[in-house]
Amino acid sequence: MSLANLLTTLRIVLAPVSVAFLFLNVPYKELIAASIFIIAGLTDGLDGYVARVRKEITSFGKSFDPLADKILVISALLSLAQLGRVPFWAVAIIILREVFVTVLRRWARKFGLSVAASSWGKIKTFTQIVAVPALILRLNFAIHLLYISVFFTILSGIHYAFLWGGAIIRKRRQTEKESL
Repeated sequence: MSLANLLTTLRIVLAPVSVAFLFLNVPYKELIAASIFIIAGLTDGLDGYVARVRKEITSFGKSFDPLADKILVISALLSLAQLGRVPFWAVAIIILREVFVTVLRRWARKFGLSVAASSWGKIKTFTQIVAVPALILRLNFAIHLLYISVFFTILSGIHYAFLWGGAIIRKRRQTEKESL
């Protein structure tokens, strides 16, 4: 397994470990959970960088990198919502956007299109990865970071809808015309 894929896998493994500390009765549990989350979050940018530099871009990485991000962020936010630290509606918006983009990607694949991560999607992920440890640590401004990440979540979802939804519709029409 390549180093980039190991970093992606590490992010998936660290997600439940970070969340588990939120529910344990141990000293400094929030600090430990936030630290683990931050380490996992750092692997997000690092795995892509390593893959490009070492020319280790794989289908595993293309599929599991976005999945690892979703597992990391959504598991933490669902746990924080259950603990009453974040509003569930914010978590629901984030989950719905992730489901929408995942369905859009699969639909695009049926027409031979590949939905790459956009700048808005990367900003969305960055703001979420910054907001979650702040929420875990109960920092005063953390809820504002969450709302900023929800804004970018919605914005990136709309961006994907217009950009890739339109491309899929055009490709579908082209395919239908060719089959006639």
